[in-house]
Amino acid sequence: MDIRDETAAEAASDEAELARFGYKQELKRSLGLFSSFAVAFSYISPSTGIFTLFALGLTTIGGVFFWSWPLVALGQFIIALSFAELSSHIPVAGSVYQWSKHLSNRTMAWFTGWMYLFAGILTVTAVAVTLPLALIPALNGMGWHLANSLSNQWKVALVFMIIVTLLNIYGVRAVALINNVGVLFEILGMVVFAFILALFHNHQGVGVIFKTGGIHGTVGLFLVAMFMSLFVIYGFDTASTLAEETRNPRKEAPKAVLYSIIGAFIIGGVFIWAILMAIPGTLASGIKAGLGPAAVIDANFSNAFATTYLVVVSIAIFICLLSIQANVMRLCFSMARDDQLPFSSTLRSVSPRLHTPWIAAIVVTGIAAIPLIQYAGATYLAIAATGLIYLSYFMVGTAILRARLNGWPKVDAPFKLGKWGIPASILGLIWGGGMLINFAWPRAASNPTPFQVVDANGHLQLNFGLSWLNHRPVLWTVAIVIAGVGAAYFGLVQRKKHAEAPQAAPISAL
Repeated sequence: MDIRDETAAEAASDEAELARFGYKQELKRSLGLFSSFAVAFSYISPSTGIFTLFALGLTTIGGVFFWSWPLVALGQFIIALSFAELSSHIPVAGSVYQWSKHLSNRTMAWFTGWMYLFAGILTVTAVAVTLPLALIPALNGMGWHLANSLSNQWKVALVFMIIVTLLNIYGVRAVALINNVGVLFEILGMVVFAFILALFHNHQGVGVIFKTGGIHGTVGLFLVAMFMSLFVIYGFDTASTLAEETRNPRKEAPKAVLYSIIGAFIIGGVFIWAILMAIPGTLASGIKAGLGPAAVIDANFSNAFATTYLVVVSIAIFICLLSIQANVMRLCFSMARDDQLPFSSTLRSVSPRLHTPWIAAIVVTGIAAIPLIQYAGATYLAIAATGLIYLSYFMVGTAILRARLNGWPKVDAPFKLGKWGIPASILGLIWGGGMLINFAWPRAASNPTPFQVVDANGHLQLNFGLSWLNHRPVLWTVAIVIAGVGAAYFGLVQRKKHAEAPQAAPISAL
């Protein structure tokens, strides 16, 4: 059998596998292991999260905040182990929603998918508004004269949201190519900058990760400092969401899920440590100044070198945005294909020429643009989006544990945890539940009320229009509104109709 026959046989096998779940092949299978890994790594994008929230970690507890990185990576890796096993059993677009559908009841599956959909949409917004924070200074370093104002930030964000939408509509192969190049660029860029900083600009010493810079460290402060790491290390299930566009997904998707976390942990950890070592002056002065990676590099290098770093970060954030939108539009398509969303018959449309759910892509971007109407800064959007993601992961985690206790999995798959499945699920829920409490805790640094989000002149930057709401923590309001709208729609519409898609396969079949 020559290579063309093997490829054809593999494609036929993948299509037959998809048909077993009640779906026909509409999306185009063109992704290999590296492309699948690259999309998941791009979603995680250590450059994006570190650039956005490094200063929060540093100013909260000094260099000691570095230890949040391995802690969060370990907690998320435990969750990813179960996700990898599910990727091997259920290689269908939609990841979290599809897993809940096959392992729990219809109501639980719907709410998990609904919350994850809007968490993803808000993540699109959060990453889009992060891009101008790096791009505008980069352009100014090249001779432009743009004010880095909130007004310019949301305008730049909107332009790039439209660009990534067009790219995602054009096709997964183009997205994969951009992602592959972008990931290599990000990894090489971060490694190069890290080694140059550590070798030639080490002002604080390698022991900086054990210093607080004069801050009296407490568990509460460490929990706040964790938000940078929490914002970075999620989205690894993207490799599973693109399963219907991946060749041999039962074997390749689990590898991509786990490799993306391992790669991000190593690259990001080295970079964070190097940036901490390169802080100029005393650690205390760096904390007082609220230095981020860009400021640290600018203090150590020429304008040209600092601008180069900002360009690298801008590319990484753009690739991250591209991957996140690719994930969310496929989740939207997956739920619509099962008639689980308003206007499902329209949202599940796939371009016969481009093989992409193009209407879902446009709708995701349209909803993601709504928070720009009251844009108050990237940090609050990032924390709100991350909190909802962790809630979605916790919800699917409960479905996984219940299924395991009922005997799942019944059959083998290329990736399996075996006797370690139940311990992994329990530890994942303990970790996820603890972090949910951390996110929901009302405090100005991570879950403020709108009255705590003010500019230098004391003017409200976020205003819900009701005094009562303006005194409630933002994450509570966002989560309750999304859940409330979902509950109303589910009660009025979804409970009264049967999904057009076939019913989920019983656990015994998986």
